[in-house]
Amino acid sequence: MATATKNGWHSVSVVPGTSACKAAQELRGRRFLPLEAPRLPLGGCASQDHCTCKYQHHADRRGGPRRADDDEQSNSAKPPEKERRRPGERRERRR
Repeated sequence: MATATKNGWHSVSVVPGTSACKAAQELRGRRFLPLEAPRLPLGGCASQDHCTCKYQHHADRRGGPRRADDDEQSNSAKPPEKERRRPGERRERRR
């Protein structure tokens, strides 16, 4: 099983081997916290003695951009937001 690191976002994924079982194929691309990752070989693996599946480590368990602003395609697709404040205008203080 994978071990935890100091990075709070560290994760692992299962990389199916050359003749991987159906269970390993279904886990392809899914990321797990290191202590929650399934043990290899997987329980339903047909080749328990010769399993070639392995873990791939990731610095971040979140895959891809998390916000629309992180995705450059979405930035180019939406028009720039119009400034609604007048020059010199500030928020009024609440008392």
